[in-house]
Amino acid sequence: MNLFVPRAANAALGSTRIRLDLAYDGTDFTGWARQPGFRTVQADIENGLAGILQSFPPHPTLIVAGRTDAGVHARGQVAHFDLTAEQAHSLVRIQRGTGNRPPVDLGTAVLRRLGGILVTKPDVVLRRATVVPGGFDARFSALWRRYEYRIADPLALHDPQQRLRTTWHPFRLDLEAMDAAAATLVGLHDFAAYCKPRPGATTIRTVQQFRWTRDDDGLLIATITADAFCHSMVRAMVGACVAVGEGRLDGSTLAHLHFDKHRISEFKVMQAHGLTLIDVGYPDDASLAQRAVDTRNRRSLPAVAEVASMLASD
Repeated sequence: MNLFVPRAANAALGSTRIRLDLAYDGTDFTGWARQPGFRTVQADIENGLAGILQSFPPHPTLIVAGRTDAGVHARGQVAHFDLTAEQAHSLVRIQRGTGNRPPVDLGTAVLRRLGGILVTKPDVVLRRATVVPGGFDARFSALWRRYEYRIADPLALHDPQQRLRTTWHPFRLDLEAMDAAAATLVGLHDFAAYCKPRPGATTIRTVQQFRWTRDDDGLLIATITADAFCHSMVRAMVGACVAVGEGRLDGSTLAHLHFDKHRISEFKVMQAHGLTLIDVGYPDDASLAQRAVDTRNRRSLPAVAEVASMLASD
């Protein structure tokens, strides 16, 4: 059986696809995506690639699993780019006058060369660089993304060393109420009420997990896993739960917003610095290309009658 895969999903003929696993402190970045006149994570890494491939244009462009907003951090971000055969050879060949160095694989060469440039930017860390199948797509092959949001209310330890990745909240929050409210958001829903609209973009997502806990220091930790997230979705969902935790919003309201599809004034989008992309999950190599195809298909919700039937059975 021939599997049709959109051309953009696959590495071009003769090229090699490289996966980057990286982490960054988002404090001084204007988000992931390249923007003229601003420092972004994508620009820093792409400029580094241009530096190590200076004599071999055109220079690679990164595709990322999650385009984080300004101030958002990442511990397990994933991106990919393609190298031409000439570019790949330039990175692994032994330079004249360097002696009889043992050869290294292409992933190791990318990690060393690119890491050598980014070492001057300590808020970006390359964890791994690996050669992956041409069907791997950091964005469209992903099965899920997991985020964490950290809040210190009056019951929690306020650690100044953690202030750049923790939101300090002035009022005590009800953990049990927030956790119960979060549970109502799990599942396949239209999250238009929690997203900034973008023309032509769907707001239908499957939230696989949304839980609130307190850690040993008393911090409230939200863990949210979904197949994908739309713009500002995580911080809006967290903001809705905080309103519930303060007693300003009934937890059942969060579920009703799936059908109302508009935001209400009782909750706000939380600050960016409390949010961290923890990790991204992918299928096995044999399923990567098909997953990318499936993800590109526009999602839809069950028919109204089916939704009513599901609600009646709850």
